[in-house]
Amino acid sequence: MSVETGTTPAAGAEEREPQSLGTAAARNLTTTTKSEPQMQGISSRWLTRMLPWVDVPGGTYRVNRRLAYVLGDGRVTFVKTGAQVRVVPAELGELPLLRGFPDGAALQALAARFEQREYAPGQVIATAGRPADHVYLVAHGKVEKIGAGPYGDETVVGLLADGDTFGGQVLAGLDGAWDFTARAATATTVLALPHSAYQEVAQRHGDLRAHVDLARRDGHRPVNGSGEAEIALSSGHSGEPDIPGTFVDYEVEPREYGLSVAQTVLRVHTRVADLYNQPMHQTQQQLRLTVEALRERQERELVNNRDFGLLHNADYDQRISTRSGPPTPDDLDELLSMRRETSFLFAHPRAIAAFGRECSKRGLYFGGVEVNGHRLPAWRGVPLLPCGKIPVTEARTSSIIAMRTGEDDQGVIGLHQTGLPDEVEPGLNIRFMGINEQAVTSYLVSTYYAAAVLVPDALGILENVEVSRRDTDRG
Repeated sequence: MSVETGTTPAAGAEEREPQSLGTAAARNLTTTTKSEPQMQGISSRWLTRMLPWVDVPGGTYRVNRRLAYVLGDGRVTFVKTGAQVRVVPAELGELPLLRGFPDGAALQALAARFEQREYAPGQVIATAGRPADHVYLVAHGKVEKIGAGPYGDETVVGLLADGDTFGGQVLAGLDGAWDFTARAATATTVLALPHSAYQEVAQRHGDLRAHVDLARRDGHRPVNGSGEAEIALSSGHSGEPDIPGTFVDYEVEPREYGLSVAQTVLRVHTRVADLYNQPMHQTQQQLRLTVEALRERQERELVNNRDFGLLHNADYDQRISTRSGPPTPDDLDELLSMRRETSFLFAHPRAIAAFGRECSKRGLYFGGVEVNGHRLPAWRGVPLLPCGKIPVTEARTSSIIAMRTGEDDQGVIGLHQTGLPDEVEPGLNIRFMGINEQAVTSYLVSTYYAAAVLVPDALGILENVEVSRRDTDRG
């Protein structure tokens, strides 16, 4: 009895006639077991899944808030030519007392008076208790704000990075002193405006001085700790004192979020749709993958859209930078402390890995929580969810997003409209567009969405998160 081994005969050996049907020919009489079309671009989409979605029948969502007088510092943009750095004049409107000032000529004259200064790590830029007589713009680097600790020792009370400013109140006059010491944490480039230079420009542009004076008066109106117009109250009194009258003032022009759209036209030839539908329906599979692609684009827009994306809608006072580069437990603790409650943390998978390395260095283990039946990492009991839509820059830095969610908690919400014509999923519809002269069927696939931040402290960002492994890590 001979046994067929399936090996190729040696060169020169006599080939035998086959004694049975070969597998290649046998496959002509069989069918294959097929999988559905797979798509590598499908991600977990935790952000889309965790956001509470609110129906917006009118297509626009208005966020009404109490009137706030806070003129918080924004971030300014610079132009770099070789080693020379200049501030974009219009960006000076991000300074508290210049916000809303329209005169381009005055801002251009003011921008020209800024002086470029370089500081090495550890050098002091401004000293606590000394007269505040300069406005500083951080063009590049990191600056530590040093204050007094509970026992008289130094402690870092804040960190300033590219585009941040301090000393904007100097424009209102020289009657103040620095309440912190500003010290360069890295090699730092700043632009400094002496108060005397501002005075010279203001003398030539009376509207500039008038605007600053008006903004200063607005800044002295009674406000609460969140910068909202104060509600006058009385408590702890006895007898019949005069009880203050009050009212709750609202923002005159509240923020409105219009629904955005992601769309595509799917085309399927009728010959394919008619003849090749077994064992799987071709049109349904084409639509399924198209919907997945649109949902991926939707989540990317929720993170990165310049109008309503989370990375662009966090207030500047809700943004902090890492202290040393990689995300440390201290950085995440500070991020969590900035809001009364944090529902979720979102980070690029590489940022989560970087945080894990920092925890390992300290001998810490960040635990996990159950989220929708999945065991996921968490820090201080807050789920740390992966989101690959958060970008990683060429400098290998990223961001970590912290948010409180839901309308009831004045958090972050997703916006969509349900009940659309030909709706197949909430906020997503597929509409038949007809068959053209080439017998190609067209379907319009659309999804409508946006995100809204109800109050500023609902959303925070940890910026400048280094995600690359350092040489010390590799060793």
